[in-house]
Amino acid sequence: MSCPTFLISAPASGQGKTSITAAIARSAVRRGLRVRVFKTGPDYLDPMVLSRACGHPVYQLDLFMGGEAHCRARLEDARQQADLVLVEGVMGLFDGAPSSADLAARFGLPVLVVLDASGMAQTFAAVATGLARFRGDVHVAGVVANRVGSAGHARMVAEGLPPDLPLVAALQRQEALSLPERHLGLVQALELPDIDARLDAWADAWEAGEALGRGLASVAAVAAPGSQETARHVPASAEDPSPAPAAQHVRPLQGLRIAVAQDACFSFIYPANLDCLRQLGAEVLSFSPLAGEPMPDCDGLWLPGGYPELHAPALRDHPSFFASLRQHLTADRPLLAECGGMLVLLDHLTDADGVAHPMAALMPGSARLQPRLAALGLQAVEWPEGALRGHSFHYSAMETPLTPVAVASNPNGGRTAEPLYQQGSLRASYLHHYFPSNPDAIAAFFNASSRSTAHASA
Repeated sequence: MSCPTFLISAPASGQGKTSITAAIARSAVRRGLRVRVFKTGPDYLDPMVLSRACGHPVYQLDLFMGGEAHCRARLEDARQQADLVLVEGVMGLFDGAPSSADLAARFGLPVLVVLDASGMAQTFAAVATGLARFRGDVHVAGVVANRVGSAGHARMVAEGLPPDLPLVAALQRQEALSLPERHLGLVQALELPDIDARLDAWADAWEAGEALGRGLASVAAVAAPGSQETARHVPASAEDPSPAPAAQHVRPLQGLRIAVAQDACFSFIYPANLDCLRQLGAEVLSFSPLAGEPMPDCDGLWLPGGYPELHAPALRDHPSFFASLRQHLTADRPLLAECGGMLVLLDHLTDADGVAHPMAALMPGSARLQPRLAALGLQAVEWPEGALRGHSFHYSAMETPLTPVAVASNPNGGRTAEPLYQQGSLRASYLHHYFPSNPDAIAAFFNASSRSTAHASA
């Protein structure tokens, strides 16, 4: 395992993990290196930016949603294909269960800690040292000072760092390097026409920042991936999901066509989910409702999450989309609708400005965008076909007369517990499912005959 591999983390959100990870990736790509990037935990928006930076799909490494074996296989496959592997952490290094630190400990990933140095001097070293010494099974290989005011400020924050905790780089504060945000996080990369110019500017800043520190190459030389790997126990919430051997040897969706709505409105898609459908034998057909593309002739349909509240008028301008959805359900073909995809099926959706937009009226109820977060957290749910894992993150609140067929639970005891609704061949929830957590259940749902059997016994 000679491929340098680093987990990029921080003491908290907002320190610049995504921009630093993207900057390192783009800089390496410009030098002709093969780079693969992962994101820790559930996230759709950061991976869009990171994917553009490295030129490849960005997969999740999540010990709860995918399990250790799944994550290990993903990581090893990337190391075989790349010259550099980066894993962006989630929240603070030790936050959550499982945390970024748990992932680093389990796979022996050296950690680069990103610290917002604005407003700090020698205290920078104290914070960095505290993070590095907090857990003996986590190896912090170096520190990145973000948003320093000058070269002199960079030298000042490096004072007091112990020899085994070098300053890798110091990036000067540049407001122009920030990305715009909206209520769910970063604006999608596909909506930023200048995204490549921004990424090149980040790479320029990283390369200039390395000149003020030791540089990544010097740290990589002494931080061998896997050298810290232990058999440390992972919290119960992170234990592997039930194994799904059928996904490895049988192709139960062979010959079936699964359509996936995919554009700026329907964009919250794990690449691993598409891979899972293909590995199960399905032909995956993507189409853009926003562009007015007709829904492909298909055996099953997946409406992923996204931003229907921002694109409601455009959806209404293409009424054939709603009509196609109705025809699909009338034909008793399976439709999985997640979060924003579910909201599109309601009678009405009220946006943040209080404007009520008529939707497809295929699922009774309505939803309204709220100024405050409505739900957030990892989720586990019992489908009629088996248990699945995923997460929830939304600002809207929904009312429906439907009775849930199941209610998800948070492995860490959080309040978020998303209902799962079933109406004919429609299955809908705010929950974003991670298909590799149980490919057999996904196959059974999208396979019409298996689905009918499951419903009869439920």
